[in-house]
Amino acid sequence: MDHVLEITTFAPAPGRTAADFVAAGQDVDAYLARQPGFRGRTVAVREDGTVVDIVAWDTAGQAMAAARGITTETGGSPVHATIDQRTVDWQVARVAHTA
Repeated sequence: MDHVLEITTFAPAPGRTAADFVAAGQDVDAYLARQPGFRGRTVAVREDGTVVDIVAWDTAGQAMAAARGITTETGGSPVHATIDQRTVDWQVARVAHTA
């Protein structure tokens, strides 16, 4: 079955950590879970502290619609202050294989 991954990487804001991002993002988790096509979310941390936020969706359109809502419906979330916005890289990739 085809699906997509929304892959966002970023550095935490100065003085913040990946754990701060996760703790501040409970409202975002709830928002994502309510969105059509949501399959799941995983947050990982690279050795250099870069956060890798991966969200699985049924379609790219659903991923893009949900991303727009992150900035509007959860715009007041404390999670946004934990992200160094200058470092954000957001991409959507079609899954070619799962095992």
